[in-house]
Amino acid sequence: MQPIDKPDEVLAEHVDNPAHASAPPSTRAQRLKPGERRVHILQTLAAMLEAPKSEKITTAALAARLGVSEAALYRHFASKAQMFEGLIEFIEQTIFGLINQIAEKETSGVLQARAIALMLLNFPARNPGMTRVLTCEALIGEHERLTERVNQMLERVEASLKQCLRLAQMEAGETAQTHASSPLPPGYEPAIRASLLLSYIIGRWHRYVRSGFTRAPAEHADAQLLLILQ
Repeated sequence: MQPIDKPDEVLAEHVDNPAHASAPPSTRAQRLKPGERRVHILQTLAAMLEAPKSEKITTAALAARLGVSEAALYRHFASKAQMFEGLIEFIEQTIFGLINQIAEKETSGVLQARAIALMLLNFPARNPGMTRVLTCEALIGEHERLTERVNQMLERVEASLKQCLRLAQMEAGETAQTHASSPLPPGYEPAIRASLLLSYIIGRWHRYVRSGFTRAPAEHADAQLLLILQ
């Protein structure tokens, strides 16, 4: 499918200005350029996912929210699965773009892992509806390839965390050579820590969704990440 034009800017505009996406459909339709229609559909889908009750979203309901026919939706997306793929693509581009920025900025492996974890915990605050995509709750009953793609994305996140913690292990080894002690505990396993860290993050996403988006995923995160990482 075609990549979303500047998804981090266009979809973030909806997140920062939720009222923007809730404007009357007829008014929005007059202002949209042809190339913006796909993005507006995804904005509206993301907004509908923010409803506290996890009701299944149908193309009929989405079309009604947009003030168009279902046939109009299918002129831009071949299926609802493609719409969800658009949201997943946005999430991937945003998350891995930020992970790359963190890796370039932070030189310490532990600080890299901590910063990535905090970014993942804070992502739902600006994108509550997309948290339901990350937890795959919104994908129940949809095409199985969507869940597979989210799982692959999370595996890549875990690999990134593992790489950070391997760097931390190397740094600790160098410190031990000069100071006769290591800042990390004996038997420190980057793969195990990375798996635990991702499980913690996913658990926080699920709690956030179950609470109707009221329990912030980053609550007490500093103290808890300290326990996981060191």
